[in-house]
Amino acid sequence: MISLDAYRAQWFGNIRADVLAGLVVALALIPEAIAFSIIAGVDPKVGLYASFSIAVLIAFVGGRPGMISAATAATAVLMVTLVRDHGLQYLLAATVLTGLIQIAMGLLRLGFVMRYVSKSVMTGFVNALAILIFMAQLPELDPRVVNWLTYVLVAASLAVIYLFPYITKAIPSPLVTILILTALTMYFGWDVRTVGDMGALPDTLPVFLIPDIPLTLETLWIILPYALAIAVVGLLESLMTQNLVDELTDTKSSRDQECIGQGIANTATGFIGGMAGCAMIGQSMINVKSGGRGRLSAFTAGTVLLILVVFLGDWVAQIPMPALVAIMIMVSVGTFSWSSIKNLTLHPRSSSVVMIATVVTVVYTHNLAIGVLVGVLLSGIFFAGKIAQLFKVTSTISKDGRVRTYIVEGQLFYGSVEDFMNAFDFKEALDRVVIDVSLAHIWDISSVQALDMAVLKFRRDGAEVEIVGMNAATETIVDKLGTHDKPGAIDKLMAH
Repeated sequence: MISLDAYRAQWFGNIRADVLAGLVVALALIPEAIAFSIIAGVDPKVGLYASFSIAVLIAFVGGRPGMISAATAATAVLMVTLVRDHGLQYLLAATVLTGLIQIAMGLLRLGFVMRYVSKSVMTGFVNALAILIFMAQLPELDPRVVNWLTYVLVAASLAVIYLFPYITKAIPSPLVTILILTALTMYFGWDVRTVGDMGALPDTLPVFLIPDIPLTLETLWIILPYALAIAVVGLLESLMTQNLVDELTDTKSSRDQECIGQGIANTATGFIGGMAGCAMIGQSMINVKSGGRGRLSAFTAGTVLLILVVFLGDWVAQIPMPALVAIMIMVSVGTFSWSSIKNLTLHPRSSSVVMIATVVTVVYTHNLAIGVLVGVLLSGIFFAGKIAQLFKVTSTISKDGRVRTYIVEGQLFYGSVEDFMNAFDFKEALDRVVIDVSLAHIWDISSVQALDMAVLKFRRDGAEVEIVGMNAATETIVDKLGTHDKPGAIDKLMAH
């Protein structure tokens, strides 16, 4: 548990920068929340209420200060079928259940699975998200939809974003960009798309409500698959983003607390008419790059978002989309690991394949979970292959030629079982065979069965077999799963 002093520092240790960064994030959240609502097939206020609720609650109960959570595309795409077939109320119920599942995952300390995500998968995840963030801006740059002035304003916005820090870093350049372009667009009456063109903004505060669904097992079976998928994808994106923010800020955070925090935020959000969400890598990058480090930045983002859309909606609706597009392009460029391109020729080929496969899968499917799963599976396969290559068996024969000692070195598991069995000469006439595993470790049932088979084959031909050098863990698994010393073992082998 975090100490009270440390928790207080996370709130008030960086007040000015956190508030300014939160303002930038709040403005950038509005069009995204509306867009994600459209993806899910619900009213824009569902995504806006969700972004407010999740951002504010995660500021209090999350495990990663400075990380922004809200409604996201990763979770929105999983809701489409549920909303289409059963409606909004079932989505709200699924959001509540999603949160409860995530709380359970946090209490079960499932955050540890992130240690099995390799650096190559992380790099691929980050690069894929950078590409997706950029691709998401393309509809706002479609010449069939926007006019030439849009491109001029996007270019001007990018110039302000990258050049203003040379004047001062006291105010985040993305915030300056939004203010300048909004003022110019309103003053000159330029004909460009604005936030108001994305959809109607809500004009009332959210209220507590219980999803209007039948409380039956049939309802549970309808929403459970969606809730489980959203919970897993949401935590996956949150924990991956958490790792990235940890690296960017050179600080550590609690994965299990983040799981619980995401669950609490989603559960509560379902009761105020919001959809499930998770951490947002794009907004988190905006926050960090704008100086946001503490919990106050997420709280500010969520609170200001609600104030803007409910009380200042007429002004917010005037924000030109080119300014927000430019900010997201900045995020995309800053998120992409450009060094990974150069490293393709420097890193091991297997690492490069994993990274590229993760990027391609995520971009093709627009599903982070599938992309990361492909990357993790490939990493596991390549790792198993490398470990298997380090395995070897050598042997020595006694002077009288009657006793042979096999020395096993390396990791004996399903990937090295074939080499293990091929190393033995079962046709050799011997009185005694010694299998020395002092330099090896036996890991799984496949390797135990291979050891059983080797011992029983030698015994079948009349040789005495002794296994020596087992470490404690190896001895435990062999005693538990092995059959070569159990009655009738040779008869069972002969039966095969």
